[in-house]
Amino acid sequence: MGQQEKVSTSLAGAVSEGISASLASVDAELDRRYPGDPGTRQPVHTVYVPGNVFEAGTIRSWGDQALAALDEHAPDAASFAAVLGLADDLAEDVYGRVRAKLEREPIEDLRVDFEDGYAGQDEDQDAARAARLISEAYRDGTAAPYMGIRMKCMESAVRDRGIRTTDVFLTGLLENGGLPDGLVLTLPKVTYPEQVSAFVRLLEAFEKAHGLDAGRLGFEIQIETSQSILAADGTAAVARMIGAAEGRATGLHYGTFDYSACLGVSAAYQASDHPAADHAKAIMQVAAAGTGVRVSDGSTNVLPVGSTEHVHEAWRLHYGLTRRALARAYYQGWDMHPGHIPTRYAAVFAFYREGFEAAAKRLSAYANHAGGDVMDEPATAKALSSYLLRGIDCGALDTAEVDALTGMNRAALDRFAAPRRGDLTASAE
Repeated sequence: MGQQEKVSTSLAGAVSEGISASLASVDAELDRRYPGDPGTRQPVHTVYVPGNVFEAGTIRSWGDQALAALDEHAPDAASFAAVLGLADDLAEDVYGRVRAKLEREPIEDLRVDFEDGYAGQDEDQDAARAARLISEAYRDGTAAPYMGIRMKCMESAVRDRGIRTTDVFLTGLLENGGLPDGLVLTLPKVTYPEQVSAFVRLLEAFEKAHGLDAGRLGFEIQIETSQSILAADGTAAVARMIGAAEGRATGLHYGTFDYSACLGVSAAYQASDHPAADHAKAIMQVAAAGTGVRVSDGSTNVLPVGSTEHVHEAWRLHYGLTRRALARAYYQGWDMHPGHIPTRYAAVFAFYREGFEAAAKRLSAYANHAGGDVMDEPATAKALSSYLLRGIDCGALDTAEVDALTGMNRAALDRFAAPRRGDLTASAE
């Protein structure tokens, strides 16, 4: 060991202590507002089913319809790959995983809709029935990982109806066994942060009425109006909405068609890749970064139905939009029809299969200080491990193959993907 250098300082310890004291409130604010990703599974999509047509067999029906669409329009891996442009080395694997997913878990997140998609005549009865069916599904193992409702918004014309439906549904869940872990509520057409605050007060009142833990009920905020992106004073209203949720916000969901129409985009050009959509989602993404609130892309209304030619055209469009969203770190989107599910999973699985080996090797090199042709930093290691975990959660990757290439078990991957001020120097186990 070489000669030890003389180390000298000029400042008294009181200087550092004084600076730390002056920043104590900032430190606390950072911890409160930016806790980092919760580390829980994020579904790759959300499916909306009108409250008046939701049934006990809805999830299985969607899976069966999706499988039937494959059987009719792409009965083997080669034909499916030809439609989507999948590489030959991915075709069999992706196709097999898609079919297995449709048989095992066709829907990852389902919202029973009491807003735009609802056309029932007795909303109380439909909300109570939704609560019973969802409770039964969780008990018998047929539920999607995440399920809940989208109620009407907090605007004056429908506010009372939305509040009542929320109450009927949540009360029904409690009467049928309790609130499931996968429960999700979606508040649509939010325009002002005060509407978010009002919904928080509603949930607080429900929790107090039933002796639930404070904060037990969270919710997603749908971004469907121009005012939710840019407030009248020129500030980003969506950032204030996250604050108004007081820690209850779990997601920001982009509403493709309502938002586009709000800006005057003509129907033929309303799409999730329109420049107006990109602008809105970029603002949402920056506002949500580090807060633990996740961003979801919207949907396409081009349905894969009818002739094989049209189905293939719709599949290519949906596949391309999903891959585009994934590259922009929008890991969730909406699917409007059973025929969209095959291309949702194909896009997601191809995204993770294509980058799997490179991501695993880079993370392994970083964890083992082995160097390589890319110089990665702790933040990149976090992104690499998050990528692998997302792939495992949706079924694109297998735990064993990730372990084999990284030398890490799930716990080690979780430590690398920890919140922002978590331990990013975790070693492999």
